[in-house]
Amino acid sequence: MERAIEDVLLRLLRALRDPVELAVLGAGILRELHYRVLVGPQGGAMIAALQQRGTCGRIVQSLARLRETYGSALSVGALAREAGMSVPSYHVHFKALTGSTPIQYVKAMRLHAARLMIARQDRTIAEVAACVGYASPAQFSRDFKRHFRRTASEEAKWVRQHLGELA
Repeated sequence: MERAIEDVLLRLLRALRDPVELAVLGAGILRELHYRVLVGPQGGAMIAALQQRGTCGRIVQSLARLRETYGSALSVGALAREAGMSVPSYHVHFKALTGSTPIQYVKAMRLHAARLMIARQDRTIAEVAACVGYASPAQFSRDFKRHFRRTASEEAKWVRQHLGELA
């Protein structure tokens, strides 16, 4: 991390501890942080992503599409074509921007959506799995346990036990 950005972040964290300091200085510190990021080494990529130009912009558009369609069948080839890239190039740029592959990213989106469904609705695990795009409830259960370190059934029980008290 650049020294200037580190300095701004430390000042922001200090301001967050004091409501008065946050009220007086918070917006200015955030503005400085935005400035430092945009003029830093990754600034060009950040601006391109925000303006949805170049490869970063096309990946951002792809992410928006994934948010809308995460429950549907996924084809990395189709996503790459829509972004105007080859599959290998799409993988490289996607991972550079998100830190994960397209498949890992969609899997995490599906699992988090499932977790919210479990918390908000009274559906079976198989129904939740189907709603978020899993063809196999068994695969969903394995992925859920691997991602959240407890089964979907344990999650549902925990939610009912802890969040049911709030209702």
